[in-house]
Amino acid sequence: MNAALNPAAAVPSVTSDAETRNQYFDRLFTNPDLMWLGQNTNHFPLHPAVRKALHDAIDDESFHAYAPPLGMEALRAAIVADLGVPDQSAVVTDGAVSALALACRAFCKEGKGFVTTDPGWKWPLQFAAKAGSVVTEIPIYGPEYGFKLSADALAASTDENTAVIYLVDPNNPLGTTYTEDEIRAFAMRAREVGAVLIHDCTYRDFADSHTLASRFYPEGTVTIVSFSKWLGLAGLRLGALVASPELLARILPHSQAPLGASVLAQRAAIAGLAVKDEWMAEVIAQQRENQRMIVEAFAELPGFEVPVFPSQANFIVVECSGAGVTPEALVTALGEHDIMVRQGTYHTPRFGHRFVKISTTVPKAWAQALCDVLPQAVERARSLPATAALF
Repeated sequence: MNAALNPAAAVPSVTSDAETRNQYFDRLFTNPDLMWLGQNTNHFPLHPAVRKALHDAIDDESFHAYAPPLGMEALRAAIVADLGVPDQSAVVTDGAVSALALACRAFCKEGKGFVTTDPGWKWPLQFAAKAGSVVTEIPIYGPEYGFKLSADALAASTDENTAVIYLVDPNNPLGTTYTEDEIRAFAMRAREVGAVLIHDCTYRDFADSHTLASRFYPEGTVTIVSFSKWLGLAGLRLGALVASPELLARILPHSQAPLGASVLAQRAAIAGLAVKDEWMAEVIAQQRENQRMIVEAFAELPGFEVPVFPSQANFIVVECSGAGVTPEALVTALGEHDIMVRQGTYHTPRFGHRFVKISTTVPKAWAQALCDVLPQAVERARSLPATAALF
């Protein structure tokens, strides 16, 4: 048959990594029965005010116009007010990853240091490496580190060649956060060596308490926030970068988004910030209950351990190595029940063989489904290889 008439024959025999990855996530996304417990996304039903804002934005068709390039003024003001940083300004972006990419383009330099934790959030490390930065990952996984960064460890890993210190707080995937004194020490070290401190606060709204580094180092801190996790707008792509006007003047020439972020997402975010206290009280209560259920289910099975509980974010880490089960095998076994969790190697090649990460801002029925099939999935995982193509 002619290749032009046979689509299968026209497909290259070698599929790129990017194509394979996309096909993997497309299979997940197009599965209507999938229970998403692996991407820290919020799957609770929207607050009615946010749902109405989205419907209104569709009905009045305001999306025909581009949004202002730095974001709608009402949203920029609401973000600054929510953080309590009146002397700073917000730039609205297509998700927090875009905000991180912008900050990295502005401050990562060839041959200069980029210091972060291991584990942490992988994409800024890749942005830094592409800029030619010298990337240093400080290990924090394990009781010997308290599962978080110390001021001494940061001091030992930074010097005057350090251009950027990147801190994910609460940490993804560990769910640990920092005291006011710890944040102050990190900020002072950044100022001492002349580094920009990128404070990734994507999960701050799930923590019992949280301190902004910009309180202590306003002239050199870039704060990153997201609307994917607390408000549930992951697929609408909305985040923000917040910094002093002087720091923004150094950042904005590196912007690659001159036409503004999604009008629909911004309208939803404005409505969400207006009801945030009410909304988050309910979300936190439900997701902490999900954490408890899942931890208790793993406690019934020998060899598993939850090193950080309660997590100060919307996920938990479960160590598998003591149970004789690989994270990849457990991910695959749970996937056979339409339950997605994440293998640790997504976050860290060094420590990822030890754990899976499970998201908890999901309906209680999803968390219960995980608990119900867990014994069966663990037994199934014992017979599976650790070679599944996971991303």
